[in-house]
Amino acid sequence: MSPGDDDGYGNDSGRSHDGYSTLGGTRQTRTRLPDGQGGDGYGPRRPARTSRSLLTVIGVVVLLLAAIAFANMGGGGDGGGGGGDGTPGSEGKKAGSAPTAATGTKPVTGKNGSIPSGFAHDEQGAQSAASNFAVALGSVEMFKKDSRHAIVDAVYTSQAAAKLRDPQDAAYSPGFLAKLGLDSDGKAPQGSTFVSRTIPVGTKLDSFEGNTAKVSVWYTGLIGMSGPGSTDPVRTSWKTLTVELTWTDEGWRAVSDSQKDGPAPVPGDVAASSSDEISKAVEEYGGFTYAR
Repeated sequence: MSPGDDDGYGNDSGRSHDGYSTLGGTRQTRTRLPDGQGGDGYGPRRPARTSRSLLTVIGVVVLLLAAIAFANMGGGGDGGGGGGDGTPGSEGKKAGSAPTAATGTKPVTGKNGSIPSGFAHDEQGAQSAASNFAVALGSVEMFKKDSRHAIVDAVYTSQAAAKLRDPQDAAYSPGFLAKLGLDSDGKAPQGSTFVSRTIPVGTKLDSFEGNTAKVSVWYTGLIGMSGPGSTDPVRTSWKTLTVELTWTDEGWRAVSDSQKDGPAPVPGDVAASSSDEISKAVEEYGGFTYAR
């Protein structure tokens, strides 16, 4: 409704617009003379619509300010824990929450070595655990024996870890490391930076039965050597890691996993960065704790 619509706010429907007005319902009329040419004893009359329009504008402003204040009162939540209905992940259902608010429970703060721990015993927790396991298994630390053993012990059940340790040591052989430009201890040459990162794009819960779950993690990865004279520059890959999980006294642990290529999008047209830019970015940009 426009501010000039007196019928809405000023209720000016009793005034005619033909130069006459009705007084007290008597149907009497009087002729209005121009200002300064006499009058009817009441003196010059100012148009009433000006004051009524001013009141209308003030009313609209007051209503607008009230609406803004009411909207600001709705966003005071801290975004953590369960929602207003007592169920995990229902923050988005709260009145006043932002349309872009993140869903799910707060990310965990615990650590099992370098790997986040303490994920919830539910579907969401299983997906969060699988995402962080994928990050750990695709990290630079997997190319060094001691840190690889620590990761395997933190990601897998004790039985699965015992079975995987020797085969993985054989897979990360000196010959394999040499092809990547690393020495037998998994270290990069002086002045070079070895890059290996997993960045989850999304997760899919394939199955969940209380204490067991199967989760697929779609991710993009970075791997290669950044530095002068590198014959294995940093490149990207797209893969899907599927993890079989079980609930233990230590939380979610992997029993087994498998990996396949894709889905891979069409490569973009962004020009590849220089080796120095990649090395600097790897040093400056840290990773994330992933929570569903």
